[in-house]
Amino acid sequence: MTPYSLAFYVDAVRTGTVLGLRPSDSPGRVADMMGTDFAENRAGKRAMFRDYGLAEFHWQRAAAGDPWSGHHFSLQVHRLVHGDRTAPGEVLGARYGRFAPRLPFEKLRRLLDRRGVPLVEIPEPAANAPRFRTFWQPGSLTAVHFIGARDPHRAPGELRVGDVYRIEAPVTAQQVAWREERARGRGTGGR
Repeated sequence: MTPYSLAFYVDAVRTGTVLGLRPSDSPGRVADMMGTDFAENRAGKRAMFRDYGLAEFHWQRAAAGDPWSGHHFSLQVHRLVHGDRTAPGEVLGARYGRFAPRLPFEKLRRLLDRRGVPLVEIPEPAANAPRFRTFWQPGSLTAVHFIGARDPHRAPGELRVGDVYRIEAPVTAQQVAWREERARGRGTGGR
């Protein structure tokens, strides 16, 4: 993994942005920065996301014809495991160079710790535990999801335990509180 792609991930978790793009930015602003090489997907007339390869940006609106409101972005790190050099997308690839097929969570966490950017573990929804684990950065409202345990029937086949699966923002304090409340209800003590 090149230092540049590591810098990209560290910056995304530290700032809760992708190339300075916030989760709340409009489709036009995202296209200005990320380009027009994307796949657009819609769920009815009120939800849309644009897939730029590694990065996805999601929007919602109250009704057809209303402007889109930014909802969240995600970095689909698991897509890199197949070694496709074009997977990061044109803009990220040009700016950061080669992205390794795997991003070890502990490596990312060490780099963030050195920069004073702490991550705290938050409970995983029952349907995802123990296959996945999630750590949250409260300042940037960013979550890092990684493979916590092997499950040959459900875990992504080529990823290893400890590999980052996805990074997303925002994950709000309310969402974290909801996860903690659900975990207490399951009797897990929030991990």
